[in-house]
Amino acid sequence: MLVLCGSAVATELFRSGHPGAGAASVAVFVLLAAVNSPLIHPRSVSASEALRRSEADGRPVVYWRPGCAYCLRLRLRLGRSARRLHWVDIWRDPDGAAVVRAATGGDETVPTVVVAGRPHVNPDPAWVRDQLSPSA
Repeated sequence: MLVLCGSAVATELFRSGHPGAGAASVAVFVLLAAVNSPLIHPRSVSASEALRRSEADGRPVVYWRPGCAYCLRLRLRLGRSARRLHWVDIWRDPDGAAVVRAATGGDETVPTVVVAGRPHVNPDPAWVRDQLSPSA
């Protein structure tokens, strides 16, 4: 939807004789679409499902929200390893938001990563990757 809106704005700018502004608006809308895309983050599950899966396989649970630069940083720095985590979108899951508020003293600070039942707010991506290793 963002790319479609950006295309409409850019078309109007190109028609009115502002090709530079049109190109810039396309770039901004494409960037916004990429940052907010569900394709950037692995598929989210509910907080209860993530907890169940984490108890079964021992993998961390990541509570995140779309548009969060720190969540995007974590996702990109983890690379393919990100698919091994259980992701919960706190904007789509009220129980997930409640877990984050309980862990952060009432704020919805993300990413919050829960490893072995202990929450870690905005941890270093290298540390999160280490939690996925078999020896962790």
